[in-house]
Amino acid sequence: MRDAVTSLIKNYDVAGRYLDRNAIDSLKDYFESGKDRVTVATMISGNAAEIVRDSGTKLFEEVPELLRPGGNAYTTRRYSACLRDMDYYLRYASYALVAGNMDVLDERVLQGLRETYNSLGVPIGPTVSGIQIMKEMIKGMASEAGVDNTSFLDEPFDYMTRELGEVSV
Repeated sequence: MRDAVTSLIKNYDVAGRYLDRNAIDSLKDYFESGKDRVTVATMISGNAAEIVRDSGTKLFEEVPELLRPGGNAYTTRRYSACLRDMDYYLRYASYALVAGNMDVLDERVLQGLRETYNSLGVPIGPTVSGIQIMKEMIKGMASEAGVDNTSFLDEPFDYMTRELGEVSV
């Protein structure tokens, strides 16, 4: 797993270039948002169970057919698996938030998830909705905690939904 700093330096090193103004600005933005990234990661880790539970409740209110016979969250085992997956997305999104880099999402979540969901016939639409619900919940919590600019929170959640949305199931 790489962070924003090591990724940027690696790219410039491979190209054999000195850090230019764009690189310096990127580093400056990353470091300036560092306190907020840590604040949000701390907030997520302290409230993960609540975030997952409440996001799951909202998802099932929006897509109740998931809980009906034949739905992908029908039976206790499937319901638990759905919440477990939401917890994975949340945990790895928090890692990506702190790192300022999405590599961990590709390495630890998305690559294996694509194959698994395809083989099991898990619908992607509700998964994408659940991730977006968590994002909006976390942005609200971050605002309440005094984080003025929550735009950096979009990146890992939108990255996962975009990548999952490209999967055809």
